[in-house]
Amino acid sequence: MTAVQAYSYASPSTLDGSRLGLSTSGGRALSGPQARPRFFSGLVTEAAPAAAGLLALSDVAMTRYHQPRPGWTRDPVVTCDGTRLRMESFSACGGVYARLDLAALDGDVLDRGTTNVDVNGPLREALARVGGKDPLHLGVGADEMTVTTLDGAVVEKKVPLPARWLRGFAEVQVIASGFDLRAELTGMHAVRFLRSLPRAAGATVWAVPSGRDLRVQSSPAPGGVCLAGAGRVATLLPLLRFAKALRVYGPAGDSTASVWELELPGMRYTLAVSPGPSRGFSGEGAVLDHLATDEAAGDADLLGPLLAFDPAIEVGALADASGLSPARVRAALTQLGTAGRVGYDLHEAAYFHRELPYDRDQVAELNPRLTSARALVAGGAVRLDGDQAEVTTSGGVRRVNVKDGSCTCEWWWDHRGSRGPCKHVLAARIAARVELEVPA
Repeated sequence: MTAVQAYSYASPSTLDGSRLGLSTSGGRALSGPQARPRFFSGLVTEAAPAAAGLLALSDVAMTRYHQPRPGWTRDPVVTCDGTRLRMESFSACGGVYARLDLAALDGDVLDRGTTNVDVNGPLREALARVGGKDPLHLGVGADEMTVTTLDGAVVEKKVPLPARWLRGFAEVQVIASGFDLRAELTGMHAVRFLRSLPRAAGATVWAVPSGRDLRVQSSPAPGGVCLAGAGRVATLLPLLRFAKALRVYGPAGDSTASVWELELPGMRYTLAVSPGPSRGFSGEGAVLDHLATDEAAGDADLLGPLLAFDPAIEVGALADASGLSPARVRAALTQLGTAGRVGYDLHEAAYFHRELPYDRDQVAELNPRLTSARALVAGGAVRLDGDQAEVTTSGGVRRVNVKDGSCTCEWWWDHRGSRGPCKHVLAARIAARVELEVPA
């Protein structure tokens, strides 16, 4: 499923001398829905790394790492939380997520919220020329007096936003929340390691801790982190001249996804890389168990109004405010993530609030496995026997272990749970929850 998103900008984003104006298109703020919100006006105190980081972010948004082909262009999403600007983008293939957390700001926060910002060709060319340490004036959203004088300058963009793009945002949030810090390199150690990586887009290597360094090898080792498709972190390389540290995060299990975070002066640039060049985050299935509960959907409705674009979402504080347990809050945050309303910051080990331009009522359609599972339950196809279940389908009876999530279907044998539960396991778990909720 692909939706067409219409962006309407009052004027193109421009960099005129030392003044960078990022035009906004729609969004939601604390003050309510806005056609062209204004979030910030002031100085970026680290101009050169900020310009390079925004350029790297837009490079990811324009790139298809798997089976490259031209024609993709998407505008970054920017969230102002009162202390920083979080700028996010996704690659065309859905396998690379990028975020620039820009805190080197000195100015006025005009509102908090999320919007799209225009990044065009001339702006990219101008960003590439920014250098030195001179401050840069940044406006996120045009001044209303300026907008009224720009007759005929409105920029319209109509772009397809595939369902996998939204699902990818949700999957990254869930997957990243289970990652641990595996290594941290400072200064030249970080630069030397990143420059040692193979440039081939499809090369798969392992980064293995070795003293204060990481070494690259072709096979897994204890404590190592897999980089599946080394060429997919290429946007880190132009930022190395500003790098203060590199942090590498990996999963507790056997996934080959990874997260790479560069510490820059006054900001961080983060890349999350899917388990393989041909695998986008949208197909990982990490959110499905949480989405399979009506309880989580109701809890999400309860928590949604409590989100306020704060710098970090505190699970404990939300639990206290809502009366829900921390486990139910986390499940509800996953629900909110599927509508593009929640992300996860590994460095701070905290969720953050944002709003993406999608219809929340389409969430079920974005997860076909979940839709199929609910249909199986509604059709009486599930027979439970303790921790075991039989799910009758047109292709035969599938035997499911509800507890460990195994199944006799071909899909499960192909992936062994590495891409989330199959529709039969989901159906059995939904049926088991319904049975528990029925009064004796």
